[in-house]
Amino acid sequence: MSAAATPGAGSAAESYAASRTGSTAGSNSDLTRTSAADLAALLTAGEVSSVEVTRAHLDRIAAVDGDVHAFLHINAAAIDTAAQVDADRAAGVALPALAGVPIAIKDVLCTLDMPSTSGSKILEGWIPPYDATVVARLRAARMVPLGKTNMDEFAMGSSTEHSAYGPTKNPWDLTRIPGGSGGGSAAAVAAFEAPVALGSDTGGSIRQPAAVTGSVGVKPTYGGVSRYGAIALASSLDQVGPVSRSVLDAALVHDVIGGHDPRDATSIPDAWPSMAAAARAGQSGDALKGVRVGVVKQLEGEGFQAGVKSVYHETLELMAAAGAEIVEVSAPHFEYAVAAYYLILPAEASSNLAKFDSVRFGLRTEVPGGTVEDVMGATREAGFGPEVKRRIILGTYALSAGYYDAYYGSAQKVRTLIQRDFAACFEQADILVSPSAPTTAFKFGEKLADPLAMYLNDVTTIPANLAGVPGMGLPMGLAPEDGLPVGLQLMAPAREDARLYTAGAAIEQLLEAKWGGPLWAKAPELRTR
Repeated sequence: MSAAATPGAGSAAESYAASRTGSTAGSNSDLTRTSAADLAALLTAGEVSSVEVTRAHLDRIAAVDGDVHAFLHINAAAIDTAAQVDADRAAGVALPALAGVPIAIKDVLCTLDMPSTSGSKILEGWIPPYDATVVARLRAARMVPLGKTNMDEFAMGSSTEHSAYGPTKNPWDLTRIPGGSGGGSAAAVAAFEAPVALGSDTGGSIRQPAAVTGSVGVKPTYGGVSRYGAIALASSLDQVGPVSRSVLDAALVHDVIGGHDPRDATSIPDAWPSMAAAARAGQSGDALKGVRVGVVKQLEGEGFQAGVKSVYHETLELMAAAGAEIVEVSAPHFEYAVAAYYLILPAEASSNLAKFDSVRFGLRTEVPGGTVEDVMGATREAGFGPEVKRRIILGTYALSAGYYDAYYGSAQKVRTLIQRDFAACFEQADILVSPSAPTTAFKFGEKLADPLAMYLNDVTTIPANLAGVPGMGLPMGLAPEDGLPVGLQLMAPAREDARLYTAGAAIEQLLEAKWGGPLWAKAPELRTR
């Protein structure tokens, strides 16, 4: 199947639907609502084929993605890939645990057989000559890529409204945003178009979308998952991670994509424990007993929706009843995290995006009789959207002579103070918690005209990126005001990702017992208001 050259809402889904004349779009709903862990067990037992599972998800995409617009491109080889897994399984070939399980891939990750646009016109139709390491690893694990998911252009945004190819919609309420920048991956999982997905998190772009779509999202320790082949936004902040509907599913994907990569200079050469084993340990029933849970005083208060706070405090009470020790901790420099982040990120982005110059690859806008500089200026004007231009200008200014120390240098000093705050907090607590986002999903256009209001959506998630520590977002309930998902954020010391999975799985069990099942089971069928 060819790339959607000028993708608009639903174009990827429509192209697949056209190729599936006579199929029963939207059928096999049981398979699309089955976890990756359970799909893997069914596949291993021979109770279902990878072709059946993959076709069920492709049919679901064809049925609903015209409304959701989670995907920019559908993988033409998905069924063939699934068929090869089935053939190898039938032949007795030893296969990895997740072989045959479908997965969606955020469009920030390079794929040699599908366009990789990073949500930007400047890369429209570009097919890389290589796979990102995480993509190569999921292929080696014999997972089945379903396609590429929508995102804010170059991962700059908190609502996916900044995509050059149109916004993704929240499956819980199609009039609301699915978060950003990875709204496409979160929406695909929440709309049952994929059991799991890959995302990237620079300041909350996995955890915040997970919060507003009722999904699970994990930002690993910086350097714990390779960034090779991830189109860079801010190299000292970017981190690839999993998106799913359960903690165990996220852990299974983390085990596939994690570990040292010599092609990434920032990759940690540690031997990592199994995150899936850690998640299963959290399901033991008493995993929270004696765990010191630090409530970060600075990550709650003014500007937080009342329903978010009420659900959050109910969850803290639930953890305390399960034997956790709730302690309040203070991180005084978190107050400056957003300001520091929006100096560091634009500075690094202005440098990283300089390579999109019309000369080497990507869009080229011809200027008859013009110089290389004329062509470069015209190309960047036509290819970059308003938010990208805003951040390039901010970053270039912050790095300019006479201002470097006052802005970028000062922001890096604040970053060090935030890292020290984390260290002090982890002396008092085993994990830290906060809401994943200050509000539930807001309406389209509500914050688009006010960049500062948009930036504050990441107020709780940004500190973890500045410090490089791992963070997890998981659903903790529905806000009473609007019935929309509320997310809980967990944070652990660097390299202690397994601790997050154990605690997260334990909290997930408590919450599901309270709800009478997983939160995603309460999701309406693509509700509008």
